[in-house]
Amino acid sequence: MAASELASRFGAGFRQPTKFPAFFWRKFRETFLWQRRYARLREPKTTALTQNAETDRQLIAELREAGFRLLDYSVDVEDYRAYARYARYNQFPNYYRGGRSPDFVSKSLQHYLAAQLLSLGPDDVYIDVASGDSPAPEIYQSLYECRVYRQDLRYPRGIRGNRIGGNATAMPVENGFATKIGLHCSFEHFEGAADIEFMREATRVLKPGGKVCIIPLYLYPQYTIVTDPVALPRQGIAFEDDAVLYCWKGYGNRHGRLYSVTKLASRIRDNLNGMELTVYFLANRAEFSIHCNVRFAAVMERKSEPIEQGI
Repeated sequence: MAASELASRFGAGFRQPTKFPAFFWRKFRETFLWQRRYARLREPKTTALTQNAETDRQLIAELREAGFRLLDYSVDVEDYRAYARYARYNQFPNYYRGGRSPDFVSKSLQHYLAAQLLSLGPDDVYIDVASGDSPAPEIYQSLYECRVYRQDLRYPRGIRGNRIGGNATAMPVENGFATKIGLHCSFEHFEGAADIEFMREATRVLKPGGKVCIIPLYLYPQYTIVTDPVALPRQGIAFEDDAVLYCWKGYGNRHGRLYSVTKLASRIRDNLNGMELTVYFLANRAEFSIHCNVRFAAVMERKSEPIEQGI
């Protein structure tokens, strides 16, 4: 860890003292337990993963060959900058340091792109899935005047105000509750068959013509699950046998799914349940921060009645 990053973490710890012990406990585990936990994981596994222009070209070719609807998307850089100003992220000092973190551009770009791809407006009912402490719902409500709800597994089950608690694959809302759904850097954490189950649930929750945006849509030439061995529970979790495990020290999460094109077809496209999928490639990604992790995004639009209904 660079000295500047360490200093930043110390500063964040003093601003949020409740997170300080967790930071030191994580660093202890990374230093003394990581290699042992890594050795216990099954093969195939790796500690190296490369994403660059070459892998992007390979994925684009495979997506087209597999018949996906793939569109290039170039961000209006000045419009994004205007969004970031009007969003006033400095109101949220505990979120990417109020816009001063190196990763802020990537995260705020996700929020901006999702709003653009969903065409948010005053008539929308929007659900921010796996929302956590994200400021996106408040920003969307302020800038686009839509009605917003937060959904997260860690909220108490049920609807309390604008919070929807429980699993995103079985939301306690009626059919056709929302017009738009967004997932910012969260869909990859859906373990097991939860990604497939969410596709079916999104069709139920959306009104006809409604849309769901997944950003980033993480793709890689090989079907890969990213994990941090020290973030796993003692009993582990069930990784798919045909996935390569990319073990990333410092990732801090137990599961992050990178779809191959074949898996995107079998797990997502084959389970759209009345929705139509468009994949977007961010063509001018190089104009943003080197920390930008947005390469692909997905938008699913509900075109027909879902095959199954009911909460």
